[in-house]
Amino acid sequence: MRPKPNSLAATIALFCVASLPSAAQQDKTIDTVPTAVQWTLDAAGPTQRNAIKSVVLLYCPKTNSKGTGFLLVGGLIVTNNHVVNGCTVLEMKANPGTEEFGFSKMAVDKDVDLAVLRPAKPLAGGLDLGSDVDAEIGTSVSTWGFPLQYNGPAPLLSVGYVAGYVKDGGNGKEVKHIVVNGAFNLGNSGGPLFRSGDDKVIGVVVAKVLLYPPFVQQFIQALSHPPGGFTMFEGTDEHGKKIALMGTQVTAMVLDQFYRNTQVMIGEAISVSELRAFLNRRKAEVE
Repeated sequence: MRPKPNSLAATIALFCVASLPSAAQQDKTIDTVPTAVQWTLDAAGPTQRNAIKSVVLLYCPKTNSKGTGFLLVGGLIVTNNHVVNGCTVLEMKANPGTEEFGFSKMAVDKDVDLAVLRPAKPLAGGLDLGSDVDAEIGTSVSTWGFPLQYNGPAPLLSVGYVAGYVKDGGNGKEVKHIVVNGAFNLGNSGGPLFRSGDDKVIGVVVAKVLLYPPFVQQFIQALSHPPGGFTMFEGTDEHGKKIALMGTQVTAMVLDQFYRNTQVMIGEAISVSELRAFLNRRKAEVE
């Protein structure tokens, strides 16, 4: 028996209503971005939003080290070699604790201190490289990243000014660095450098300048490796791992962390011309 036309319409209407997601389901679908990230995106302009979405926290459980990386248009992630040093590509993680993902391929150059990684899953969006023309002295610049003990979920903005250019030869090869008068700290390493108000990459944050003389670092290292026979202390690190340290090692750790976490208003970034040359040499290894 055929249903009457009005009965058929009512049946279709009931089916459609039943097929719609509930309010709770809709909220769950929409609420896929961590709250802190959404707040940051809401407070940023269109250009900054692209940078925020393209910056990731990189972490290696094996070495207990972290840094910043950024997504390029095309799906590759760039960071510093020292951020991934000591870890295999399968040990590296991005955004631990939120939308975590891993990597399938990696190419590094320790002389330039750069690395490029292929995410294990396709990523949309990303940043473009800027011009090789040097930014003028005094140009306002910025970076997004995860400095010090800050682990997100949203990256933090750091700003400064181009103070000069130097050749860094610390790894045996002369590499062009941009000197920045700005508060770049540990954890900012690997982050993208921009002209303020732009989202084209003009450099890769690599370091902040440490001002203590070499003999101080030698003393800290000596404290870190005592001959033995000292009082042991047990504790838990920031990742919940139990550790046992000698008294002198605790002293060395406190001194080193105190100095490294002190705001020093001079940092450096690898120039985009060095980054572009590195990608031209090694990009094929991660395609």
